[in-house]
Amino acid sequence: MRKEDDRFSPIHEGDREPLFVTRRRTGGVIAFRVFAASVFGCICWIWFYRVTIPVEIDENRTGFARLIWWVMLSLEIWFGLYWAIIQSLRWNPVWRFTFADRLSRRYGSNLPRLDVFVCTADPVIEPPLMVVNTVLSVAALDYPPDKLAVYLSDDGGSELTFYALAEAAEFAKIWVPFSKRFNVEPRSPAAYLSSKANGLDSAAAEEVAELYREMAARIETATKLRRVPEEARLKYGDGFSQWDSDATQRNHGTILQILVDGRKEKTVTVPTLVYLSREKRPQHHHNFKAGSMNALIRVSSKITCGRFILNLDCDMYSNNSKSARNALCILLDEKEGKEIAFVQFPQCYNNITRNDLYGSTMLVIADVEFNGLDGNGGPLYVGTGCFHRRDVICGRKYGAEEEDEYEEIREISEPEMIKALASCTYDENSQWGKEMGLKYGCPVEDVITGLAIQCRGWKSAYLTPKDKAFVGVAPTNLHQMLVQQRRWSEGDFQILLSEYSPVWYGQGKIGLGLILGYCCYCLWAPSSVPLLLYSVLTSLCLLKGIPLFPKVRSSWFIPFGYVTVAVNAYSLAEFLWCGGTFRGWWNEQRMWLYRRTSSFLFGFIDTILKKLGVSESAFVITAKVAEEEAAERYEKEVMEFGVESPMFVLLGTLGMLDLFCFAAAVMRLVTFRDRGGDFQTMGLQFLITGLLVAINWPLYEAMLLRKDRGKMPMSVTVKSVVFALSACTCIAFL
Repeated sequence: MRKEDDRFSPIHEGDREPLFVTRRRTGGVIAFRVFAASVFGCICWIWFYRVTIPVEIDENRTGFARLIWWVMLSLEIWFGLYWAIIQSLRWNPVWRFTFADRLSRRYGSNLPRLDVFVCTADPVIEPPLMVVNTVLSVAALDYPPDKLAVYLSDDGGSELTFYALAEAAEFAKIWVPFSKRFNVEPRSPAAYLSSKANGLDSAAAEEVAELYREMAARIETATKLRRVPEEARLKYGDGFSQWDSDATQRNHGTILQILVDGRKEKTVTVPTLVYLSREKRPQHHHNFKAGSMNALIRVSSKITCGRFILNLDCDMYSNNSKSARNALCILLDEKEGKEIAFVQFPQCYNNITRNDLYGSTMLVIADVEFNGLDGNGGPLYVGTGCFHRRDVICGRKYGAEEEDEYEEIREISEPEMIKALASCTYDENSQWGKEMGLKYGCPVEDVITGLAIQCRGWKSAYLTPKDKAFVGVAPTNLHQMLVQQRRWSEGDFQILLSEYSPVWYGQGKIGLGLILGYCCYCLWAPSSVPLLLYSVLTSLCLLKGIPLFPKVRSSWFIPFGYVTVAVNAYSLAEFLWCGGTFRGWWNEQRMWLYRRTSSFLFGFIDTILKKLGVSESAFVITAKVAEEEAAERYEKEVMEFGVESPMFVLLGTLGMLDLFCFAAAVMRLVTFRDRGGDFQTMGLQFLITGLLVAINWPLYEAMLLRKDRGKMPMSVTVKSVVFALSACTCIAFL
């Protein structure tokens, strides 16, 4: 086939209407800036109070009390500056709106090639049936099938995953035409059939549903038995023959199989479908997901070589078949699209409870903060739901001439000739992982990759269509959520301390607003230490009777009261504006506290230890399945503990510390005659500690009241009580 046959160009050259628009909400932004200025003015007032008041009353304070006072000043300076940095995400938000109908009129079906990369790593944590549902959903995108290719990267090198994909490739020949003919949404078979639980619309749908159930039963049976059926080995022998008898998850050669080859067929109804498991050897570092993505980029360049690349986690199925066209509205726009390197969609989930028990949606980040990043130069690349220009992710700088070769159909190469591109040594002594592809050396390789792209002069765009583009699976227990957040905060903090720190790497390359935006997340881990100290000191000083804040009737109380009420009221209003509930906001406050006093703290410590050479980086995969009883508790919004973890010991200790201190202070208030004086002197401490006790109620239930398997393990409860009592005893006799 000739090179010219694969060119894409407008079929209506005179049509130059913009394919997307960018809008701002000027009035709301001005009102917010006034509000933010008033809050920051009161923060400065608080700093002034801390600096000046001790001079007047030093004689009445012990040396210990004065030390605590100055510690509180340093902590409040940190909180004030960090709050100011976070406001950069709200200073200039923008919203993008696309016109897919104009794209269709301009290009018709003559669209550029698109390669979709789906990554999986463990068939136990990421069930093969879930993985192939994601593959089937993107194979059925509203996109010309001859211009679409789907690649599954299996870093687990699992025969079960390959078997599931081979079965899905057969089913795709039925599913893809059916979903396009009947305009099915969503295009994950499992999600579609679940949404049609009360009955299907036609006999054709019933037939397709039955075929899917049969395929799903075969895959689940094989997964349960951990064994591929012999008849399947014979049927898909070309693929299974590539596994050595002694192959393991961490020690195997490259396995590459083109299951559906759209390059060879004249009439294409199903896109090209490829399985890849790159070579892994124990003596070679495989660089986690970044290494997997880079192998996919190289291998796909010899098979379909799409101009654009969409990458997805294996649980993020396509919920909106128009997502590719919406992204191309931005990337192909003649005026502004040429400066956009990638289009990021939000991470959404299909298993969130009504009140988002674990705060997994991070609603404000998705609906507010990333729009603010977009206004400052572009959102972060978050590793899934992102459309890239291939040549940009491979290192092209902004302004350099785009290479035409990415739209050239390659001569058909046999898989054996391409396997070398996925060998475990290919990256060595090359620019891959440095100047080409995703960056190596960080648990959040996606973030530094996006930052490096933006520092080469490119911008990115954030797109939030009315119908969610991609939908995945959120953690369904507290431990999973904390482990995930620990990895993210650790990776972001590593970026701050690395050569790719936005503070110096981005200096002069990206705007100040975007630098501050990156710092908001890079400072997650170090922000844990001030919050931990502040909460502990507030409770312990309440127990000891040491006032840390002005009297309630003092004029100095005004800035403390205003900041407390205003910031929390704004937080609630913002959360409700994003579509959340009051109880959802309360749950989010609890998770905000838990993340910062456990996940972020451990991420901070891990990063420091790695810098000292004491430990090494590790990549932890979040489980995508839950036990039946745990799933039922999750649906009822009952928090799941159930496992021993250092993070739970810390949370339990802090929770019990707050409870003991608050109870002792209330008893003192009730017992002593000067009740009003004690409350007047330490009213804000009572409020803060009381709120901490209220927010920890599910923790107390799990430690002291519940009997189910999701309760806090007794060993954790005992340790927490002992540690908390020890701290209270020490402070009482100090």
